[in-house]
Amino acid sequence: MTTQLTDDEVKAALKARPGWGREGDEIVRTYELDTFPAVIELVCRIGDLAEDANHHPDLDIRYNKLRVALSTHDAGGLTRRDFDLAAQIDATAG
Repeated sequence: MTTQLTDDEVKAALKARPGWGREGDEIVRTYELDTFPAVIELVCRIGDLAEDANHHPDLDIRYNKLRVALSTHDAGGLTRRDFDLAAQIDATAG
């Protein structure tokens, strides 16, 4: 089982992930792209990353904006897995 991070560990990890913020037991970020098709392409890339990691974010599409929320539900909160996937998403989002 994956270990839940402490509040101090979450704060430190967020410092390394500009653009991400904490909302309860999730870390969230909204990406704004030029077009709706660009958002859909990003969703597909995130889907591939999520499948490879066996860790699936909540995704909310609003035209040219994509909100990504990560939490490790089976651990009851935030874990290293959330921040690892957030880093991969940032890298693929450019």
